[in-house]
Amino acid sequence: MDKTSKNPAVGQSKPRLLGVLGPGLITGASDDDPSGIATYSQAGAQFGFALTWTMLFSYPLMSVVQEISARIGRTTGRGIAGNMLKYYPNWLLQSVVVLLLIANTINIGADLGAMGDALKLIIGGPSLIYVVAFGALSVILQVFLMYTRYVSVLKWLTLSLFAYFGTVLFVSVPWAEVARGMLIPKFTADANFWTSVVAILGTTISPYLFFWQASQEVEDQKAKPERTPLKHAPEQTESAVQRIRLDTYVGMAFSNIVALAIMITAGATLHAHGVTDIQSTSQAAEALKPVAGNFAFAIFAIGVIGTGLLAIPVLAGSAGYALGEARKWPVGLDRKPLEAKAFYATIAVATVFGACLNLTPINPIKALFWSAVVNGVVAVPVMAVMMAMTARPDIMGKATVPLPLRVIGWVATVVMSAAAAVMVGQIAWG
Repeated sequence: MDKTSKNPAVGQSKPRLLGVLGPGLITGASDDDPSGIATYSQAGAQFGFALTWTMLFSYPLMSVVQEISARIGRTTGRGIAGNMLKYYPNWLLQSVVVLLLIANTINIGADLGAMGDALKLIIGGPSLIYVVAFGALSVILQVFLMYTRYVSVLKWLTLSLFAYFGTVLFVSVPWAEVARGMLIPKFTADANFWTSVVAILGTTISPYLFFWQASQEVEDQKAKPERTPLKHAPEQTESAVQRIRLDTYVGMAFSNIVALAIMITAGATLHAHGVTDIQSTSQAAEALKPVAGNFAFAIFAIGVIGTGLLAIPVLAGSAGYALGEARKWPVGLDRKPLEAKAFYATIAVATVFGACLNLTPINPIKALFWSAVVNGVVAVPVMAVMMAMTARPDIMGKATVPLPLRVIGWVATVVMSAAAAVMVGQIAWG
């Protein structure tokens, strides 16, 4: 019998893929939130298939960064904020947490607004009522549903992403052009081109995803007491790393394939018909109707709602984990509400504030832009700290991350640094 099938760090092997997929799959799927859908739709509408190569380019970078995030949580028994609190200057942690809270709250607001608009497109009615309802549903599920059941709900919600594969089936796609765009990158001096590249990178490699996946590995350890932090149980390392790698690489592949499907749909329909300016997911869905038909429009809009229901708990939850660990509060979705009042209050307040943004005159597209700027700035120091953590035996014990992975992780950090510099330069020089 295969030894790994009996290893408590992995679990039973019979439904291996189904049982192993968890934090990585949910993290990858939540990466395609409504604001991300808007980014990919705009890239496809404006440039056709010319930016599809970014999906191949970003895949190994985001996969390695997320694997490292998961390994930090699984190895130390703490999330990223918890490790930063113990081993790094407090000012750095507090700065990162404040910026993360701001970016996540703006993102939650934009996602709730997109979901409300999508439901209005499908059934009519007041979008603000839908915004409130979606926000309330998200908070209720996180606060009152048992962790194991809640994770099952999130896993099922990942199926909503298949909606975007459905839209590809209902449009005429010039696959030869798609292949050229993916395999033969072309670059231009157009500022809009590089803005889109930076936006795509900022959407696929986001700080909230690091905090969420690391914390979910910690949650899984609590839910499965046979799992011990690898720092204290190095004999579990090989099996645990295999599980994390499979989970993460499948989740990130799923994320990028869905993003690719959205870009292809927008390129084959909107760009091909001269529609090059898409400012929101609702605009993308509406623009699809006359060129791709009612069915493609409905599938696209339903997908926005499903991905939002998946992404908002991740955004709010990662904010709760980061702030809670930074303040030494009891944290964890496995805890009852009265056992982690401040943690759950953070989740609720971030969601409420996000919903309230839809009641203000703030332009949601400008808000998303500034959210992307903040994410781009926050990602660089967080990634640098994560890469430094992975080589420290006092943090990782004998489960330090191998050099090849650390090299790729540092490459991703340099790429995000360059992306952040480009964003700052564009803001400074208009």
